[in-house]
Amino acid sequence: QLQLVESGGGLVQPGGSLRLSCAASGFTLDYYAIDWFRQAPGKEREEVSCINSGISSSNDTDSVKGRFTISRDNAKNMAYLQMNSLKPEDTARYYCAAAWRCGENEWQYWGQGTQVTVSS
Repeated sequence: QLQLVESGGGLVQPGGSLRLSCAASGFTLDYYAIDWFRQAPGKEREEVSCINSGISSSNDTDSVKGRFTISRDNAKNMAYLQMNSLKPEDTARYYCAAAWRCGENEWQYWGQGTQVTVSS
């Protein structure tokens, strides 16, 4: 079965950290760019960060720059989103998706998402 599975979400206090994981199953993640998205209730989906297959380039949305770091480990067929200095407005369901390149706006695989709640 070809799929992406996210994990690592949860409840965290403002200022805290979480690391989200995105595991690929049934295909090799090496050739794909990995996008992290989030969607809060009543809001549109927002692209958070993207990393290309060669690991040489990544893009972050302005609201997370300096706080979130995207990375990947092709040997483990995994991608990650390290989230530091979390704010209540980061609360959302976070999804990973695989595309051929960052910015192409066409994704081959999506995960089911993991919930992140930032609250005191």
